Amino acid sequence: MRILQLHADFIEYQPIEKEIEAAEDASKDKVRIDNALVLLVSAEEGDDQTVVGKAVAELKESLEKLKVDKVVIYPYAHLSSKLAHPGNALKLLKQFETVCVEQGIDVHRAPFGWNKEFAIKVKGHPLAELSRSYLPGEKVEDTSQALKAEEKLRSYWYVLTPEGELIPVDKFHFDKNKQLKTLADYEITKSRAVHQMPPHVELMKRLAIADHEPGSDPGNLRFYPKGRLMKSLIEQYVTQRVKEYGGIEVETPIMYDSNHPSLADYLNRFPARQYRIKSDEKDLFLRFSACFGQFLMVKDAQFSYRQLPLRIYELTRYSFRREKSGELVGLRRLRAFTMPDCHAMCADLEQAKSEAIVRFDLSQSVLQEIGISKDDYEFAIRFTEDFYNENKDFVHSLAGKFGKPALVEMWKERFFYFAFKWEFNFVDNLGKASALSTDQIDVENAKRYGITYIDSQGQKIYPIILHNSPSGAVERVIYALLEKAYRDQQRGKVATIPFWLSATQVRLVPLGTEFVEKASEIAKSLENNKIRADIDDRDESVSKKVRDAEKEWVPFIIVLGQKEGISGKFQVRDRMQGKMAEMTMGDLVAECLKMNLGKPYLSLPLPRMLSQRPLFV
Repeated sequence: MRILQLHADFIEYQPIEKEIEAAEDASKDKVRIDNALVLLVSAEEGDDQTVVGKAVAELKESLEKLKVDKVVIYPYAHLSSKLAHPGNALKLLKQFETVCVEQGIDVHRAPFGWNKEFAIKVKGHPLAELSRSYLPGEKVEDTSQALKAEEKLRSYWYVLTPEGELIPVDKFHFDKNKQLKTLADYEITKSRAVHQMPPHVELMKRLAIADHEPGSDPGNLRFYPKGRLMKSLIEQYVTQRVKEYGGIEVETPIMYDSNHPSLADYLNRFPARQYRIKSDEKDLFLRFSACFGQFLMVKDAQFSYRQLPLRIYELTRYSFRREKSGELVGLRRLRAFTMPDCHAMCADLEQAKSEAIVRFDLSQSVLQEIGISKDDYEFAIRFTEDFYNENKDFVHSLAGKFGKPALVEMWKERFFYFAFKWEFNFVDNLGKASALSTDQIDVENAKRYGITYIDSQGQKIYPIILHNSPSGAVERVIYALLEKAYRDQQRGKVATIPFWLSATQVRLVPLGTEFVEKASEIAKSLENNKIRADIDDRDESVSKKVRDAEKEWVPFIIVLGQKEGISGKFQVRDRMQGKMAEMTMGDLVAECLKMNLGKPYLSLPLPRMLSQRPLFV
């Protein structure tokens, strides 16, 4: 498709007579349109809807730059010698018009197939005349303009104290905030590459949680049964909390048309690299967040100010980002990951700020209950200078709620679709930081996608959109838990994962084969109380079985013999406390239920008898 784009003071035309049989019906009245972008369009052989998407995406940029709100699509066969068949050309022009309407563009299309007399007056500025050409299925670059901008943008770094003092980072004394200093160094230098293996990688393999998949693209992992259980429990818990908060759960596709006007525009506003695929002459990309599907869904929904904030949630399994190979390591940074993604449509900025505070509290609570406390991560805030100057009370309130100094990145101007963003960053044992929970105040995408609500006066209004993940990627949560466990071990503590995420919560070790049946009864009783219990019935010594249970980080270990079977009391090895405790079955159940309280439950991911289990690692 070839287009001559003209910024005109006016265009005036009048259909005279049909030129071809395929000409559409039209009035012969004279038409005049003032102050518009006039597009003289030639549809060519091989053109399909992908060229329409590309054309509308660039058209929207021109309308914004030139501050024009009207478009005229004018069929013009004189720009090409390889014209499309008239039927296909008309179809494409109609699609062009339809997509413009869907994008909220005021568009007029001149009739196709007619001889017309016309007059046009073109403005005299440098952008008034532009020639454009679009090829079907043309490869789209997988690096967004936002990502390029991120690499070049100039940031100003500060530390914001809980009392509201904004201090340049080079003037702040980090003596009592060593971890914040590590985060600041990491963010300012932007050194993302990893040059040695972080501790969690060895742990995820030894504990049979996950491993690299040699048959896939780097950054796509295999999860063993224990890892799948951990992931599923975290997924269910975060989803449960978001629903309690008011999130409406939906499901959307994992791939989208790169040339859909709204999506093509958004791709260049999000700092991420995409996976691209070709299908049926379409250029598709794999989603890197739930934004695309949720925004397209909300665009088609009808809602008013009474339903705001409107909270839409999806657990994306999976989202995809083509991270650089040097940044891929273990569970920290992946190319395919599971992201709880909750957007909120807010009436205005004031409502958005109030909602952001609610989600801030939700995110802290979710991480705490998963097993990651405020001492385990640092707070970072990013915003434009204008946003900060106009919303200091809001920004300071978040720093005050966090209660520790926060790293601040300030931009002189807005590069992305958001004007404000906060993150909880976990700093690992190699000094690398990774964002867990996050939220953004998005001031662009409602208009880009045509999302509106009806206000109290009956007017259509673009909402402010919040982008929140209460936990961050589920795989990254497991990474943080394992890195934390290793850090505890280095400090002389017991390395553990939270009880509710342990694949086996109670290990029964019979002293002989004659006690296996009793062990089975106890295991069934525990499972009836939603406690995962298994039995080490292997032909190994008791001491080896206990050592293996310790290596698997099993929280409670019970050696079962004649005495225990008669008395009903058990010597329970409490690995988390590092001690032995005498318990009845009722005591043990009560202790386990207390640690599982409020958390989802799943049954054992492997056969109850260890002798029946395959060895994955």
